[in-house]
Amino acid sequence: TSATTFSIGSTVSFGSRGNPLPQSKPFVARFTSPNSLASFSGLKAATYVNCESESSFFGKESSAAHRGSFVPKAQKANQKSQYGLQPVASYKVAILGAAGGIGQPLALLIKMSPLVSALNLYDIANVKGVAADLSHCNTPSQVQDFTGASELGNCLKGVNVVVIPAGVPRKPGMTRDDLFNINANIVKTLVEAVADNCPDAFIHIISNPVNSTVPIAAEVLKQKGVYDPKKLFGVTTLDVVRANTFVAQKKNLKLIDVDVPVVGGHAGITILPLLSKTKPSVNFTNEEVEQLTVRIQNAGTEVVEAKAGAGSATLSMAYAAARFVESSLRALDGDGDVYECSFVQSDLTDLPFFASRIKLGRKGIEALIPSDLSGLSEYEEKALEALKPELKASIEKGIAFVQKQPVTA
Repeated sequence: TSATTFSIGSTVSFGSRGNPLPQSKPFVARFTSPNSLASFSGLKAATYVNCESESSFFGKESSAAHRGSFVPKAQKANQKSQYGLQPVASYKVAILGAAGGIGQPLALLIKMSPLVSALNLYDIANVKGVAADLSHCNTPSQVQDFTGASELGNCLKGVNVVVIPAGVPRKPGMTRDDLFNINANIVKTLVEAVADNCPDAFIHIISNPVNSTVPIAAEVLKQKGVYDPKKLFGVTTLDVVRANTFVAQKKNLKLIDVDVPVVGGHAGITILPLLSKTKPSVNFTNEEVEQLTVRIQNAGTEVVEAKAGAGSATLSMAYAAARFVESSLRALDGDGDVYECSFVQSDLTDLPFFASRIKLGRKGIEALIPSDLSGLSEYEEKALEALKPELKASIEKGIAFVQKQPVTA
């Protein structure tokens, strides 16, 4: 199968015989087709279009601006063929906990996606105003609000991706057990509804503690008879986002080039950035490795302290979650080159769940990437072994929570 590539950067190439054209705003558009480019009518057509910005997952401009800067140049490059970048919004996303500190900015970012046709917002209160506000944004998705348990089922009908940021952040004086008991019940209830109304949807768990809430979701889905391990994800993208940012700052690198895989779990020492696997290849001193690892593991505390009791990391979490949602939508839409780190059911270690790089496809996880765990540095090997007991205990705690309580019909 031949592939046709069309890229826009400092020059434009069209297949193998393009005419160079200057392009001031760098971004990349790739066309992948079993044949040469004959025709397409948007992202859902036989020929797939993938548009990536070199600044962020949404880009410096909206998709409309991308279309404006891209289409005329494509037409000049080949006057015989007219190509337009027309994303077809065709996916339905539900956010459960949409009125909260993460839910609101996350809803805004997902509203910006050209792949979303319907955005369903659910919460137990205060969601009507959020939906009304968002509905004024002139992007394709239609926003609907759903309040309370009686409307949860309708919120989830026919949904492709469910994102669950619902829950409470840890507050002063609250123990980890307090946090676990509140959020575990919330996640259990919401996942029961997902199992009943959209069992084939991708499920993105943000509610902490992720090391326990993902196993909780898995057990609920098993008891409901609809568990598909390829479609259940713990969102650990924030750890990757932070690792990339901190490494780029430390080494004065261009941020778009930096990629640091982060494995393990999503709390404290269970977060293990594999700095030896950083791309592009970077040399770190032992002191730098330790400093960066500890900073990435404790980055949430940086934000909590900076906000002085007024909240936790909501904006960066929303950004990271929106990136993961966008990756999932691209995979559902047929992009064959989507990789993210996520906390999922895994056989890469002796633990039943583990965060690692995965390849996403239309049916969810297409592959785990074991190569990240080979050839680790001595520091990383020791850290990996050290995190396993704590991660194991968190996983078992989640499983035991559901097994003690029957799943509701």
